[in-house]
Amino acid sequence: MSINFSVIVPTFNRPGPLHDCLQSLSLQTYPPDRFEVIVVDDGSQVAITKTLEPIARGPALTVIRIANAGPGLARNAGAAAARGRFLAFTDDDCRPDPSWLQELEHHLEASPNRLIGGRTVNALARNRWSITSQLIVDMVYAYYNVSPEAARFFASNNMALRADMFAQIGGFRGGPFRIASEDREFCDRWRHSGQGLMFAPSAIVEHAHELDGAGFVRQHFRYGRGAMIYHQVRHQRGSGRLRDDLWFHCVLARQSWGHLSERKHLMPIQILIPLILWQIANLC
Repeated sequence: MSINFSVIVPTFNRPGPLHDCLQSLSLQTYPPDRFEVIVVDDGSQVAITKTLEPIARGPALTVIRIANAGPGLARNAGAAAARGRFLAFTDDDCRPDPSWLQELEHHLEASPNRLIGGRTVNALARNRWSITSQLIVDMVYAYYNVSPEAARFFASNNMALRADMFAQIGGFRGGPFRIASEDREFCDRWRHSGQGLMFAPSAIVEHAHELDGAGFVRQHFRYGRGAMIYHQVRHQRGSGRLRDDLWFHCVLARQSWGHLSERKHLMPIQILIPLILWQIANLC
């Protein structure tokens, strides 16, 4: 039977989370002979061999090692080796729901020319920095994907598309997007080429990204740098005005308060401070 999905997982120095990711992929309800998993080791300094055990009796597994080039080019390396009709991307610190591939297939079969993006949820319910990071993603999705049929942005830890269309558009960009925003640039380039995006909230992955305060600030400082380059690039290719999303910041306060009221086990101030640090780090 032919391979339908190639699941591509870039990894860098995170053998523990990668183990959990592969465990989740081995538990997919999708037929194991219909998909393969391609792990791209992006120049890790730690061995990942033992993390591969959970998938030994599951779908076919390929491991590729490249010199450190960033997650975008690591995904491209995985795509170049893929045998599947569709590519599905997730990250080493993500745990796809058992029905993840089935849900992606359902949407891809219905809309084969679209980029499909699923929903990401936080797996670390007691880590306020991880909670805030997911809260930011939720607000971004609520703003840019208000209409599932006319979505505008998906994070690269939960997206899928036809392999031939990925090749035609040129994959992810490296270079200035080595550290961040390669997914924003990819989605914008996809839309600029005339193709559409569809949000599939039933295709779920859990994100288990352990963060502390310093890591949270570093993360959003990098995101801010990536965002600056992203807006410059999209303006140069004629995708839109230099900052056509400033209204997002105008609705941020209202969205933030609504989400804060839903966090029953945390005081609003515990999330409000990270939200303020997010904006400061991005601005810097």
